[in-house]
Amino acid sequence: MRSRLEGLDLRGRHIQGRLGARFLYLSWGDVDDSGRFAMFRRAKLMLDAVDPDVLAAAVRAGELVGRLGLTDARGQPLCAAVRPPVISWSAVTVGRGTSG
Repeated sequence: MRSRLEGLDLRGRHIQGRLGARFLYLSWGDVDDSGRFAMFRRAKLMLDAVDPDVLAAAVRAGELVGRLGLTDARGQPLCAAVRPPVISWSAVTVGRGTSG
């Protein structure tokens, strides 16, 4: 994570996308008997949609948590770009399990 004039820039091993459009993939797939994962669908959890106050609280608390249902309105695995209200972001104090 880096601080920028425009706000915080989240970075990390699993964070994808360009500045201002960062996201995490939630991948759906099957694992075969040999342990090989075969993806069949994925969703983008859009980090640019995290409320700046929640993001700042997550930086202070130590963890950002996204809560979402895993299926769409038709009961299929959730896919495409995911933003609130489909996902709810909160800050969690590491080691305490409390949200802010």
